[in-house]
Amino acid sequence: MKTATSLTLLPSLYDLTRAQLEAQLATWGEPAYRARQIWHWLYQRLVTDFDAMTDLPRGLRARLKEHFVLGRLIPVAEQRSTDGWTRKWLFQLPDGSQIETVLMEYDGERRTVCISSQAGCAMACSFCATGQMGFVRNLRSGEIVEQVLWAARALGDERLSNVVYMGMGEPFANYAPVMESIQRLTTPTQEGGFGIGARKITVSTVGLIPGIRRFAEEGGQVNLAISLHAATDELRTRLVPINARYPLRELVRAAREYIEKTNRRLSYEWALIDHVNDTPEQAQALVELVRQTNPRPGVNLVHVNLIPLNPTAGYAGRASSAARRQAFVQVLRRAGIPCTLRVRRGIDIAAGCGQLKAQHKQNG
Repeated sequence: MKTATSLTLLPSLYDLTRAQLEAQLATWGEPAYRARQIWHWLYQRLVTDFDAMTDLPRGLRARLKEHFVLGRLIPVAEQRSTDGWTRKWLFQLPDGSQIETVLMEYDGERRTVCISSQAGCAMACSFCATGQMGFVRNLRSGEIVEQVLWAARALGDERLSNVVYMGMGEPFANYAPVMESIQRLTTPTQEGGFGIGARKITVSTVGLIPGIRRFAEEGGQVNLAISLHAATDELRTRLVPINARYPLRELVRAAREYIEKTNRRLSYEWALIDHVNDTPEQAQALVELVRQTNPRPGVNLVHVNLIPLNPTAGYAGRASSAARRQAFVQVLRRAGIPCTLRVRRGIDIAAGCGQLKAQHKQNG
């Protein structure tokens, strides 16, 4: 049984890159192909025990157990929504930090895991439960990857279809481990990796411009989403304080440069808050902002994702009414702005980012 003490003493095998694993095996006199075998067990067979790696010599399995642990996530709480489509886990890490992971299923076709990149968050978005609790620390790449593998095990015979970095934390504030975790997840199955397509992964940022530009330079196929939530600086700074450092004019320029460099569509995320950012004025300002983001007339590579606010104890705002949501959508659609009104998932199990941790703390 995993304990915080045992997990603290040894490094996690999931924290090793493929090159680091190969180097470690070489020091033990093992052939290079052993790394591929081990990765196969970790990322395809999803084993939780070294002894399950049955094609490895017993001596190598013993050596792995002596020097590493298989994972650091200790489940503290698990909840399933009444509709049966959403599951959420609260995990504790060896240092006492806690993170959340959410698995959402859609009509049996799409299975998406929402993962955390940090314990807590320093961005302090006013309506976000994670932002309300503050920053604890960055996650290691292995701690990020483990969340995906946990969800994949929970699905059993069904295949995980999408991964979104939209849980606790700001991914671009923990850039290197996030990108390493993506590399691990997208390594092809024939090389022993998890094998999910890069276009099935989305990284969401509140607008850290240096991260957006660095991400564009990567030249990959991973999707980018920007948590916008307001189309004027005064309101966005109130909702998303990092806007004071990276105001909308600069953010739009970085977004447009991303599209020009990658020729890929990006998404603007918008949590609809009743009588706050769901007004006709904000909708029209968003239309203009999207037009400014697109690199040239007649080309639309921006999609707006709208979702009613998930309520949190630390924020007095509430979700927009159905009528106000539809009115907002109509402004965008009349202007030719592609948009999707998302369905909230897991409200009954506190599935919003940071909510289960806050709830668990109150109950404890």
